[in-house]
This record gives sequence, structure tokens and C-alpha cells, in this order.
Amino acid sequence: MACAAPRIKGSLKVGGAKAFSKNIIRDYLTSSVSYPVSEISSPIRLQHVAAYCSNLIVRDSKRRDFSKNLASTNGSLKVSEERVTVLVIGGGGREHALCYALERSPSCDAVFCAPGNSGIAQSGDATCIPDLDISNSDAVISFCQNWGVGLVVVGPEAPLVAGLANKLVEAGIPTFGPSSEAAALEGSKDFMKKLCDKYNIPTAKYQTFTDPSNAKQYVKEQGAPIVVKANGLAFGKGVVVAMTLDQAYEAIDSMLVEGSFGSAGSQVIIEEYLDGEEVSFFALVDGETALPLESAQDHKRVGDGDVGPNTGGMGAYSPAPIVTEKLKRKVMESIILPTVKGMAAEGCKFVGVLYAGLMIEKKSGLPKLIEYNVRFGDPECQVLMMRLQSDLAHVLLAACRGELGSISLTWSPELATVVVMASEGYPGAYKKGTVIRNIDEAEQVSPAVKIFHSGTALDRDGNFVAAGGRVLGVTAKGKDMEEARAKAYDALDVVDWPEGFFRHDIGWRAQKYRHMVAH
Repeated sequence: MACAAPRIKGSLKVGGAKAFSKNIIRDYLTSSVSYPVSEISSPIRLQHVAAYCSNLIVRDSKRRDFSKNLASTNGSLKVSEERVTVLVIGGGGREHALCYALERSPSCDAVFCAPGNSGIAQSGDATCIPDLDISNSDAVISFCQNWGVGLVVVGPEAPLVAGLANKLVEAGIPTFGPSSEAAALEGSKDFMKKLCDKYNIPTAKYQTFTDPSNAKQYVKEQGAPIVVKANGLAFGKGVVVAMTLDQAYEAIDSMLVEGSFGSAGSQVIIEEYLDGEEVSFFALVDGETALPLESAQDHKRVGDGDVGPNTGGMGAYSPAPIVTEKLKRKVMESIILPTVKGMAAEGCKFVGVLYAGLMIEKKSGLPKLIEYNVRFGDPECQVLMMRLQSDLAHVLLAACRGELGSISLTWSPELATVVVMASEGYPGAYKKGTVIRNIDEAEQVSPAVKIFHSGTALDRDGNFVAAGGRVLGVTAKGKDMEEARAKAYDALDVVDWPEGFFRHDIGWRAQKYRHMVAH
């Protein structure tokens, strides 16, 4: 099979938009402070830059408490002498979590986020650049060159599929994120399935269709339950788990006849329904080497007890107790490494994070690949970044340079959980602009609590308001699931947002699994 990016309407713009120049953001304040680190012979000088410009959401510069960070890791935090300025592309909860981890990285001088959001800027975790058009590669490259950006981390999948990483790498800017060709793993489910077929990667049985009559005939032959998927990017909404034949027919008509997902749904994948437990598995990849991250498990359904329609994710926790060390080795050997080798053999080496959606089958206990994403999951990224103790900037640079073989990761032994607060009506129609109060007070409930902003803005009075479906990720760490959950839900009780809602049972699977193992 040939490695090629799927055809996607709306190609990356490479000119015509106003690019940033040094004149736009010239005045800045710098303050330097030295922090001694036990593992090196001389102190590291740290610069904090607060940029002032009408194009920026400006935050007060804050000193990163590395002494506290080192103490919390028992001196295990590895410090690189190389210093780097990082640009994070995106503006959701995933990007906020990445900014949070990068801002704590000893080798990171400054963190920009484009476009970012009001919550990220107000938190002090990054300086946001809302006017930087991330679909215009020339503008992004110009900004990086003018500001000495030494690492770009692309959060969402759309810029990757559109080829932003290709342009940045061509310009000599280290970029964590795959090329458009490699991003086809997420951009085209048909491409991913064919790769699985060719390299013997375990996945659900499937067929691909463009004709609705043929698709319905196949569904009739296979029976229900069965899964119908839009081939292209549908931003978490293009999968229908049909429990009846009529539901499957309706999904086929919606995608192939009514065009509900546009070109993304012009081709559909019909695949067998797998019975088991779904988990998220992440691995950093440098083109040849894969480094597994800690496990995580999310809750897709909107309602308590896993009822209602699927969402982008209503909560998550890490680690996932179902992912044992034995299972992790099996996933690496049978799914992740064959994918990395297969992509290299197809002429499109993968550099970035591979996010494998897996089903641990109930009958066999073995993992099967449901789908690939080519970026961190949201909200899984939030719990992973809460637990990561390694220098993220140093690790991601190593991935860009093909040097992951020399990297080892350090994680907090604590468990982390995140509960998503969403706008009433999500994942359907919801109201924007509703006021959210007491976010700062909620974060003060415990030092182990961090609130990540997925969809917030500021109104004229300086109040946070909802600007999306999923709005806040209230995240907490604890010695066990009970403690982490208690801290997160205590913080949620402080947030004053009558038009918001959240699930009350995040982490129930982990508790059930531990109880089952204990008995």
C-alpha cells in the first residue's frame, strides 16, 4: 500500500494573511532568577517573558517553583542544559494541559499558545496569541522565526492532517506532530484499517463503502449490534454504535445520503461490534522508536452509568488498572511497534504521539485496535500531564530528533482524575455566554487540584463565560481513586455555574475493577 494523505477539502493556506513581525511584539520585560539544581554543577538561569501587545492575551509573569517541583519528585526530575521556547498550537483543555506541563519543564524558557483561550492566559501557564492564524503556515513560521521558537507542539488533529507539521519541518523548526501523510492514520479510517491488514495488527473485522445500498446489505448480512464510522475527521461525532439494524441504516443514510459529515462521511466503515472494555493507550514516537506513556481511561457517554450519546469525553483517570504491565507489553508488541515499523516501511515515518483506542475483549482478554488518533486525547491528556514528572520539553525535542531511545519517563505514583464540566444540552445544542464564577476559589480547595480550560472566554466585565460544549476539566491527584475523586468533586461543588453539568461517577470502572481483583 502507498502512504498518502487522504483527500481533504480546505487545504492549508500558505499566504495572503498578515504574518507576525518583530515590530508587532517588541517591548517585553525580563526577569532572571537562579535556581540551584542538585544534579548539575552550576545554577540554571531562567527567563520569564511577559509580552505586551494588542494581539496578545497578556498574563502576569510568574516564577516557576522548581525547588518545590524537585522536592515533589525526590530529585528525579531530569534537567536539560538546553533551553527552548515552545509554541503550542490549539486552544482547548488538551492544549492547556500541555502548556501546564511545559511551563513546569526546567528546559523551557517560555510557552506561547495559539490561539489559546482566556482561561489558559489567565492561569499563567502560557502567553496566548489569539490573532495568529494557525491555518496559515507562513504566519506560524514567521512567528516562530521572529520569537526564536525552538519547538512547536501541535495539539489538534486538523492542522496535522492539513500539513502544518510538513511546512514547519521544511522551515527547519522542530515540530512534535506527524506529517499530513502520517496523520492519515486518523484522517482516514480506511487507511488505518488497510495498514492493519497489511501488517497483521489486530482490529475489528470491517468493510468500506461509498454506496448506501451495498452498505445496508452488508449490515443485514452481519446483523446487529454493529458499528458505522465516517471515514474522515468528524471531531468525535462520526461513530455510531448501532444496537439495531434500523439504527445502522439510519446512520448510513445520514452519512452517505444526507451528507451530515460532508466529505468526511462520503465513505463509511462498517465494522464488527467488539464486546469488552475500552481503554486509551498513548506512545511517543520518533519515527522508529516508541515510548509508552502511562495508561488512561475515559468516559465517553454523556450520562451517569454510561448512558446517553457519545461525547468527546466527560472525564478520565490515570492509571487505568485494567492495563497491567503484561497487557502493556502485549499492546506494544502487537499494535504500537508494528504500526511504527509499518508506517516507516510505507515511506511516511510517524513522529508525534500515537493514541490508540483499544478494546480489551471480554472473551479473550486481548487488545484490539479500534482507531488511531495522532494527537493526545482530551481529557486523557489532562490526567497524564498532572502525573508526568519528566521534563516534557526535553522529551518532545528528543522525539523530534529521533532520540527517544535515550529517554526514560518519570511519573507520580499518585492517581489523577478529571471531571469535565459541560454546557447544558451538550453534546447537542447548547447555549454560549453563560457566566461561570468561583473558578479560582475551586482551585484553592486543594494544592492537588488544577482546573484546565477547554472552552472559556471573558465577557466585558471580566467574568469567565462558556464558549463551547466541554468547558472546564476539574482535575485532581490523590493516593488512590477515592481521594482523587473526592478532591475533584469538592472543587466542582465550589464552581458556580447553573447552566453547566457534569457526571457524578467518573472513575467507577477503576473502582469496580479494583474491587473485583481484591475479591
